[in-house]
Amino acid sequence: MSTNQLQFPKIGLPIIILGIIIIIFLSKSIVTIDAGEAGVLWKRFDDGVVTDGPPLEEGFHVVAPWNKVYVYEVRQQEVFEKMDVLSSNGLDIKLDASAWFQPKYEELGKLHKEKSEQYKERILLPAIRSAARSVVGRYTPEQLYSSKRDAIQVEIFEETKKIVDNQYIQLNSILIRDVTLPPTIKEAIERKLKQEQEALEYEFRLEKASKEAERQRIEAQGKADANKILSASLTDKILKDKGIEATLELAKSGNSKVVVVGSGNDGLPLILGNN
Repeated sequence: MSTNQLQFPKIGLPIIILGIIIIIFLSKSIVTIDAGEAGVLWKRFDDGVVTDGPPLEEGFHVVAPWNKVYVYEVRQQEVFEKMDVLSSNGLDIKLDASAWFQPKYEELGKLHKEKSEQYKERILLPAIRSAARSVVGRYTPEQLYSSKRDAIQVEIFEETKKIVDNQYIQLNSILIRDVTLPPTIKEAIERKLKQEQEALEYEFRLEKASKEAERQRIEAQGKADANKILSASLTDKILKDKGIEATLELAKSGNSKVVVVGSGNDGLPLILGNN
């Protein structure tokens, strides 16, 4: 075996080790941020989390291998929460809600430094639960079941937003998906609502009948007033003149007849025909 053959492995081994080091270095230095995400840079030998600038945007980035990038989703997200809350009279209500939210993009570094990647569990969900208990506690089960549901949704959103707005979280909406009452309370409310509906229908029918009776009375009164006016205007002289006019019109027909003017009762004409 020649000397060159014996030395080749000794020369090749450092090259292989160097290549491995370069590969590790590059793997630690190259960061790819996908669509809808942003990165927070943490510097090991500096001030830690970078908070004085915008986060790393989508795309390809090269960072020092001793630093680290934390990737956050910055698109709108949805989180679900089921809660047990109390109504104004102390009854247990089960509330099923969800929230649409996203981290505030320009403050992503502060969010990571102060709240961590578990900000949903540490900040958002407790805020929703607190707001829901506060709001629902102001309403009765009847209001929760029927008329006030939309108002409750708005109030929970507004109270939750006040809590998280300065916590680097952008709250877009709160949705109340279901309100579950104790079965006995729900049945009692449904019976009450049914009775109220029946009462409203009965009042409607009474009002309709009353209006129809009023219409008929007014119509009858109008006819009576018209007849009264007509009767007052028909004097004996007018009646005689009308009778004469009618008799003369009949006399113009082709049938044989004799008209004797002033020979009937009250001085009205008589018509004498063949019959």
